[in-house]
Amino acid sequence: MTDDQRRRGLEMMSKVYGWEFRDGPGDHFAVTADHLFAEIWSRPGLSIRDRRLLLLGALTAQGLTDVAEIQIGAAFDNGEVDEAQLREIALFLCHYVGWPLGTKFDTAVGKVMHSRRPAAHP
Repeated sequence: MTDDQRRRGLEMMSKVYGWEFRDGPGDHFAVTADHLFAEIWSRPGLSIRDRRLLLLGALTAQGLTDVAEIQIGAAFDNGEVDEAQLREIALFLCHYVGWPLGTKFDTAVGKVMHSRRPAAHP
C-alpha cells in the first residue's frame, strides 16, 4: 500500500457512497480501500453507475438485499438512477435471477425510497 493508493481508494469510496470516508483500521479495510476502490472501482472502461448496476444484479442474484439497500440508496442519492429505473431493474432481474429474488430487490427499493421521502405532516 502506498499513501497515494490509500488516498485514491478513500476518494473513490467517497464518490461511490456519497459520504466522506476516512482511513480505517485493519487488513480488511486496507484491502477494500487500496485494492477494491483504488484499483478496481477506478479502472477505466466502466462508469461508477455501470459498476453499481452490475453490483446490484450480483447482490440480487445472491439474495443479499441488506447490502443491496446500501447500494440502492447510494445510487439514488448520487443521481445515478431514479425510483422508476430502480423498479425497472427489479422487474428485469426477476426474469434472470428468479421472481422471488427480484421481488426481494423490489421490496428493498421500496424500503429505501420510503426512507428518502419527507415525512408527511398533518
